[in-house]
Amino acid sequence: MKLEIISVEKIEFSGNVNSVILPGKSGKFTVLENHASLITSLTNGVIKYRIENLEHEFPIDSGLCEVNNNQVYVCIEQTKNGDSDAKVK
Repeated sequence: MKLEIISVEKIEFSGNVNSVILPGKSGKFTVLENHASLITSLTNGVIKYRIENLEHEFPIDSGLCEVNNNQVYVCIEQTKNGDSDAKVK
């Protein structure tokens, strides 16, 4: 599935991923391929996404997420601590 993390300044990440864990207002949730469509708000936390066997982390303060037809769009105001670089774990 495709993940796009978009800030007011730029597209922070765009690419194919195996899974995404997002910090929702009601708690963390995982999105896998063929997930049901949804729109939700995100809270302070870390977006974790897996590409092959590597997990990447992307800290955020808040945002919105839309999941539809194997595409995940995350719109954020800014990254946590102003850091816009995803980290590989």
